[in-house]
Amino acid sequence: MTQQNNVRAGIGLMIAATIVFALQDGISRHLAGTYNTYMVVMIRYWFFAAFVITLAARAPGGLRAATRTSQPGLQVFRGVLLAAEICVAVFAFTVLGLIDTMAVFICYPLLVAALSGPVLGEQVGWRRWAAIGVGCVGVLIILQPGAGVFNPWAIIPLISALMFALYGLLTRYAARKDSAATSFFWTGVAGAVAMTLVGMWYWEPMAPADWGWMALLSVSGVLGHWLLIKCYEMAEASAVQPFAYFHLVWSAILGISIFGESLRPAVIVGAALVVAAGLFTLWRERRQG
Repeated sequence: MTQQNNVRAGIGLMIAATIVFALQDGISRHLAGTYNTYMVVMIRYWFFAAFVITLAARAPGGLRAATRTSQPGLQVFRGVLLAAEICVAVFAFTVLGLIDTMAVFICYPLLVAALSGPVLGEQVGWRRWAAIGVGCVGVLIILQPGAGVFNPWAIIPLISALMFALYGLLTRYAARKDSAATSFFWTGVAGAVAMTLVGMWYWEPMAPADWGWMALLSVSGVLGHWLLIKCYEMAEASAVQPFAYFHLVWSAILGISIFGESLRPAVIVGAALVVAAGLFTLWRERRQG
């Protein structure tokens, strides 16, 4: 397969992954609106941990190779941080809805760019700082802090984006010594252990129909990660990452058609600024790379 075909296949896989993740968000909103968020995320992580353990067992070197790391503290912290971020994001879905949550959350690439200097020691030029500033303006337009009474819940997806950006930076830092397979294994296992220690105290009976949704949520989580793995095997991240913004489109469609949410003009304008700034940042990184 030629490089051009690889990129096309990678783009297709990325778009498919965004569809799966949007469906996952919608199911998460439904379940977390009825049951405790910690329990929902805990069960989801059980399936995720089973997936990464199965992958590791089938890979060369088996589980011993996957668990081998010289930075176990960092790997455990990454896994716990991602689990906590998912809890925050799912809670945001229940109080703000899919559209407003995702419109703010998509600023995380800009936060990655802003934090790459102090965390990784990378150089951030004035052009990227300008793009980050534009993205911040977009977020402020979405949150509308000066319009009447500010909704304090609106800060939650921003916290989620900050946590996810930090997780991404720590993943890049861990990659200096550990393989992607090792980081992936620790992400699933550490997150599952952490969520079990928290979620078991919030267990509550689930209706038989909702167990079906829970199973679909768990499968979608595994499928989404598998699609991303295959996507990055086919093409470079810089070529496919811009298409990750389709996640917002699918979330908006679900929010409007299933949950009766509305698409505010401020969200459209703010999200457009955030996406434009994010795409410019990715373009600059690709040129410098």
